[in-house]
Amino acid sequence: MKRLFYPLAVTALLGFFAILVNYSNESVIRIDQSAAELLGGRVLLDGMSFIGDPWMIITVSLLLLVYLWVFRKNYRGMLFVFFSVGLGNVLNQLMKEWFERPRPESPHDLESFSFPSNHAMVGLLYLFTVAYFLSEASASRKSKVIIWAVAVALAVTVALSRVAGGEHYFSDVAAGSLLGYAWFVGVAVWYEIRERQFRNKAKTQKEEEFLD
Repeated sequence: MKRLFYPLAVTALLGFFAILVNYSNESVIRIDQSAAELLGGRVLLDGMSFIGDPWMIITVSLLLLVYLWVFRKNYRGMLFVFFSVGLGNVLNQLMKEWFERPRPESPHDLESFSFPSNHAMVGLLYLFTVAYFLSEASASRKSKVIIWAVAVALAVTVALSRVAGGEHYFSDVAAGSLLGYAWFVGVAVWYEIRERQFRNKAKTQKEEEFLD
């Protein structure tokens, strides 16, 4: 990953903790209210929430696993998906239960807690993970930019759709997006270090075989 992404991930993590500490403050509450007034009732935006629904995340993640297994033989890539999307979802659920922030009053009558937003966090994780491997397989810089632009646009749309539908506060989706990005970069760093170690090991073995 580009080095710019590392400080951005640290900044995102700090942003998450800033929201965590302050989401009950009056200033954040006013931002949540303003966002709800601005986005609430926008039917088209609300309808885009399906992109971050569990069935969509599971389906796309399984397809990505099959692609990495059958066509790429990339078993560390499969671990990437598991760590990013699977463990990311577990982390999100644990945090919801830990912080127990009630949801805003909503006609959907959801029973789970609100902070951080699962759609925003895990939606970003699976979209960015798909974009990572699609862009990795692409040789064109233009196509890489398009892939990432689409992933970012969809992740933002999913996050805002939860405010439009009244299921979350804006601070929930902002925190979920920030934590999701930080988690994604952490997994990507692990993956790239392991890939580099594997390539170096393979190169060393070839050199030793050549010398023998």
